[in-house]
Amino acid sequence: MTPERVYWNRREFLQRAGFTGLGLLGASRLPAQDKDAKPASKKDDTTGGLYPARRNEKFTLDRPLTDESAATSYNNFYEFSFEKSAPARLAQQMVVKPWTLEVTGLCAKPKTYDLEDLLKRMPFEERLYRFRCVEAWSMAVPWTGFPLSKLLDEVEPLSTARHLRFVTFLKPEWAPNQRSDEYPWPYFEGLTMAEARNELSMLVTGVYGKPLPNQNGAPIRLIVPWKYGFKSAKSIVKIELVEKQPPTFWNTLIPGEYDFTANVNPSVPHPRWSQATERTIDTGERRPTLLYNGYAEQVAKLYG
Repeated sequence: MTPERVYWNRREFLQRAGFTGLGLLGASRLPAQDKDAKPASKKDDTTGGLYPARRNEKFTLDRPLTDESAATSYNNFYEFSFEKSAPARLAQQMVVKPWTLEVTGLCAKPKTYDLEDLLKRMPFEERLYRFRCVEAWSMAVPWTGFPLSKLLDEVEPLSTARHLRFVTFLKPEWAPNQRSDEYPWPYFEGLTMAEARNELSMLVTGVYGKPLPNQNGAPIRLIVPWKYGFKSAKSIVKIELVEKQPPTFWNTLIPGEYDFTANVNPSVPHPRWSQATERTIDTGERRPTLLYNGYAEQVAKLYG
């Protein structure tokens, strides 16, 4: 039984985060932006000319790309704020260079990578993906990165490695909400090995032909486009290969509402709102939600 103090703290968290049921789904246009929020600007590319990367035409869209200024100023990044427009300002205090990524656990060649060195060895490309939030809003985004499977090939998973655990940064001096002990920071997520090996799973370091803005998960984040966006952990510092299914942040906090799998499914409503449709953040257009976010051909076999 959940202690009363914890229940009310979680309730307050959800209210501040914008999970307000009908009020959330009733929004028909992009909310007014924070006056200090700015769209992603071109940064000095110190990674050997990786951006813009060659586009992989295999990954196409059924809709226009979301306007860049919307995608980079409407962000869930609760380490910084519960307001969607605030991370574009608050996350700028993050220091993303240098950055290391530790890959450890059940693998033959565990390693801690300097991120810039790692990127120079990976097969870099741009892909156009749909992005669907559990809150029933959506984007269409040009991500730049490399298949997660290529990193796994480097570390050589053992046969007992059945899952991956992703851990993000813990820097309360950067992220105001990490100063609270009411939530189990740092953020942590997980995939099955089969999901991680799927061709759609990417580690992403760029968007709109440039390095990721801090508010979008710089310098490296996960993208699994057939799942709700909270599965795509931002600002990753560690990937651990494990045997058993790892706990995840939202499932730990609210197990009755957020499961481990978190696949996009229009026929399975959230306990407090429908998932049958989605709202495009820059136009307010309402679209039918697609099973697996439109990627059933690539991933349905994982769950059959």
